[in-house]
Amino acid sequence: MSKRLSAKHKLDRRMGENIWGRPKSPVNRREYGPGQHGQRRKGKLSDFGVQLRAKQKLRGYYANITERQFYNIYKEAARRRGDTGAILIGLLERRLDAVVYRAKFVPTVFSARQLISHGHVKVNGKRVTVPSYRLNVGDVVELKDRAKDLALVIEASQSTEREVPDYVEVDESKKTAKLTRIPALTEVPYPVQMEPHLVVEYYSR
Repeated sequence: MSKRLSAKHKLDRRMGENIWGRPKSPVNRREYGPGQHGQRRKGKLSDFGVQLRAKQKLRGYYANITERQFYNIYKEAARRRGDTGAILIGLLERRLDAVVYRAKFVPTVFSARQLISHGHVKVNGKRVTVPSYRLNVGDVVELKDRAKDLALVIEASQSTEREVPDYVEVDESKKTAKLTRIPALTEVPYPVQMEPHLVVEYYSR
């Protein structure tokens, strides 16, 4: 299992945006970057800098995706016919940890990864412990009975911070979720603007 080496809030500070839309984000208090010189770092970015920033923001949003994992997803998207940026988003949203998060079974994408790794999630009736497991349209994700009473699961289901998107169908009483279709970029409820076309430009330069 990959490990996130930096604190998740550091990404918010570095980008100057509340990436996950969480009320505890330090950006809600200070929009400038971390460190003693953070307030003086707002220089104009080069084209490369803009592309790199877009890539880091999208990769960071999905919690523990390593650079190697993210690049492999990009390469798969590039091999397919159609808009590479749109396909990239579709592949990311088909990850099991992303769907568990979208279904509001957990409060963060980081806790989604932990829940799956600890064996609390089933796909089509079978236990899956790989957060990057890719779902197909129609697959049913279900929490195991012992997970339904976990404090973070109850907290997430009662939270009003975010809504379940239309492409995920949730049965709250059974704690099941179904991916009904692969979403377009405009359907994905990112709290900040994501720019997958810049990610494509970054990797294809």
